[in-house]
Amino acid sequence: MKQKEKDKKRNFSTAELQAELNGLVEKQFKLRFKHRVTPLANPLDLRTVRRDIARLKGWIREKELGARRAS
Repeated sequence: MKQKEKDKKRNFSTAELQAELNGLVEKQFKLRFKHRVTPLANPLDLRTVRRDIARLKGWIREKELGARRAS
């Protein structure tokens, strides 16, 4: 994810982040399955998707904790 894209996505709502996360989890599943059947042309895609998932989970958790503190 490029820096501008990170900054843009970081300001998404929790629901938008969750939708993005679901899409990435599905993409990760498809990549893993494809990699098991035939090797991927670029196996580093698995790493980038895994890191993007972790990044989104962190932002979702950050927003949850921020909402709790504000209450």
